[in-house]
Amino acid sequence: LVIAEKPSVGNSIAKIIGANRRAEGYTEGNGYIVSWCFGHLVALAGPEEYSEAYRRKPWRFEDLPIIPDEFRWTVPESTSGQFELLKSLMERPDVDELICATDAGREGECVFRYVYNEAKCTKPVKRLWISSMTDEAIRDGFRNLRDGSDYDALYRSGLARSKADWIVGMNATRLFTCKYHSLLSVGRVQTPTLAMLVEREKKIDQFNSSKYFTVVLGCGKFTAESGKIEGELNANRTAEHCGNTAAVTSVVTEQKNANPPKLYDLTSLQRDANKLFGYTAQQTLDCAQKLYETKLLTYPRTDSCYITDDMEHTAEEMVRLTAAAFPFGKEYDEQKCAPDISRLICNEKVSDHHALLPTREISRYNFNNLTEECYN
Repeated sequence: LVIAEKPSVGNSIAKIIGANRRAEGYTEGNGYIVSWCFGHLVALAGPEEYSEAYRRKPWRFEDLPIIPDEFRWTVPESTSGQFELLKSLMERPDVDELICATDAGREGECVFRYVYNEAKCTKPVKRLWISSMTDEAIRDGFRNLRDGSDYDALYRSGLARSKADWIVGMNATRLFTCKYHSLLSVGRVQTPTLAMLVEREKKIDQFNSSKYFTVVLGCGKFTAESGKIEGELNANRTAEHCGNTAAVTSVVTEQKNANPPKLYDLTSLQRDANKLFGYTAQQTLDCAQKLYETKLLTYPRTDSCYITDDMEHTAEEMVRLTAAAFPFGKEYDEQKCAPDISRLICNEKVSDHHALLPTREISRYNFNNLTEECYN
């Protein structure tokens, strides 16, 4: 039983491994069953599931803090149908092994583990760990399946973050709601982010504009401009001191080398997409995820700008294929400007995933099929 995170990913995997017989919520064939999760099907239960006291309204200071001795899980009604399907597939007598094929990261690991644990499944697990959805990557991933226990630490990391978010969010939300007698949602990420926005808005509101002047000298083929001068009178005095003749007392010429930028991680991609196209961080992530599922981009949720040393030839090939795929690449001459891939290699700075890279699909894909946002 192969469990992916989304139907589109599950269908891509099913096509490669020959599971082509469609059923309701899964595909089957060639010794495999492929199904999916629709993201998180299982979530941490709310405080009201732990005690009758936490169900009372209004909330009370006396009930805080809420720190469960043992966390409980729940299956929301909106996802219960798919959860029950996956549970029934896990319990099928002809299923002797599971393959976790959710996204290769902390959250993807938790998506699978939460379902596996809630279903009380004990069958052995293998892990499909791939950085792109190309046919070659999927085949290679299935040839090199890892034992599921190899990723126990990754799961514990995601689980710890989930529990920390729950403790902060549930307690702080109830605390501030009680204190200010109004429902105030507080969270580990949303609240400090909101604080930064408020602080920035305050600086904008308190900004006082002031006039300044500059003195500009027309020097034939070039102009010389002073720095900011406060007050028109001071600017006029500066101008009066300028005669009809200017003497150049020194000329300093410097040659500087500027390194090209590193490869993109998700954060730097979001920053440039906002600067160039005005995209929000979520819009950029959505586009990157779509390109990943279209097999044009490697796994988007990466925090690394580097690749590993075994990827040097792959990166060189991607430079050629990318240059050939777009009009701007017509002037690319590999002999005159061969890429310095060595600058991009650092094994120590690649953890779960390497930097974002295009895939070989870029050389044969019809870009007219992409939305404008994804093409940009």
